[in-house]
Amino acid sequence: MTTQEQVRTWIEKYIHAWTTAEPSDIAPLFAADAEYHEWPFETHWIGRDDIVKGWLGRQQWQEGGWTFDWEILMITGDTAAIRGTGVYTKLGTFENLWTVTFDSAGACAVFRMWNNEV
Repeated sequence: MTTQEQVRTWIEKYIHAWTTAEPSDIAPLFAADAEYHEWPFETHWIGRDDIVKGWLGRQQWQEGGWTFDWEILMITGDTAAIRGTGVYTKLGTFENLWTVTFDSAGACAVFRMWNNEV
């Protein structure tokens, strides 16, 4: 069973990895065969290597700065639901809903995100 503390720690590492854009920070977040899905952008990355490559392709989104506020909505078994708001200087504000399913080692096995520009 996934705990609040495990989810909080994972989100903090996710934000750190998004900030650094270092493959060595991104890769450990995800299982080797993880899935990363995002709507409405139709992002479907399969496997850790594809996820790292996808993240690196979005580094320009951070230009000018950004912030991210979040809260855990609930945890059921190995899956957490998280609400977040990302504010990007160049892109605008996006409300997010994430579901993150963790494997037994605490890495993300399936990540789903829905984005709504505000």
